[in-house]
Amino acid sequence: MPKSDNPPLPGALRLFSAAVIVVLIVGAGLFFAPTLVKPRWPWPVTPFSARFLGGFYTAEMAVMAALLFWNRWSPGRLVLVMAFIFTVIVSAASFINLGYFNFERKAAWLWFLVYLASAAVSGLFLWRARARPSAKGVALTPAWRGYMSAETVILGLYGVGMLLFPRVVSSSWPWPVDPFHAQVYSAIFLAGAGGVYLLWKNAPREELLVLGLAQLLVGLLAILGLVIT
Repeated sequence: MPKSDNPPLPGALRLFSAAVIVVLIVGAGLFFAPTLVKPRWPWPVTPFSARFLGGFYTAEMAVMAALLFWNRWSPGRLVLVMAFIFTVIVSAASFINLGYFNFERKAAWLWFLVYLASAAVSGLFLWRARARPSAKGVALTPAWRGYMSAETVILGLYGVGMLLFPRVVSSSWPWPVDPFHAQVYSAIFLAGAGGVYLLWKNAPREELLVLGLAQLLVGLLAILGLVIT
C-alpha cells in the first residue's frame, strides 16, 4: 500500500499543541480582557501594545486549533515552521531585554519556559521530518506567485528592520513602540514571511486556508484594536 503524502501527526505533538492553545487563551485575553490580563503579564504593556499582541495571540490560537483539527502533516508543516520562527525570535528578544522582566514573579519564568519549550518542540519535530516532502499542492497562477514573492520580501525586510533597527523602523507606528516591543513584533512579520515563502514553493490547499486565516485575523484585529483602544 503506498504511503500517504499527508500522514497524521504524532499524538505527543497534538497533546503539546493542545497545551499551547490553553496558554494562548491567556495571551488572547490581552485583546478581549486587557484590564484582567495586563496586571498579570510578564512585563508592563501599553494599551495599544496589549491589543496588538492579544490580536496576534488570538490568530495564533486559531492556527493551532486548525493544526489539531486537521491533524496532518499539511497544515502542520506550515504551523510548525511559523511557530518555530516566532518563538525563536521572541525568545532571543526576551533574553536581550531581560530588564523588562521581574523574576520575582512566576509569570516571567513561565514566559521563558513556554517559549523555549515551544521552540524546542517545533524545531525537533521539523528536524525529524526534514526529509518528508510536503503534501501535494494546488497550482498557483503567475499572479498569485508574484504577489506571494512580493509579500515574502516586504514582510521579511520589514521584520529584519524591526529586529535590527527597532527605533528607526518602529518610529512610523501609530503608537509609541520601544525597542523590546519592536523586536517582539518583528517575529510576527518574519514568521509571516517564512509561511508565505513556504507556500510560494508549494501550496497545499489546507496550508493556504490556514495562512489566509492567520493573515485575516492579524490584520483585522490590529485595526479593530486601534479603533476600540
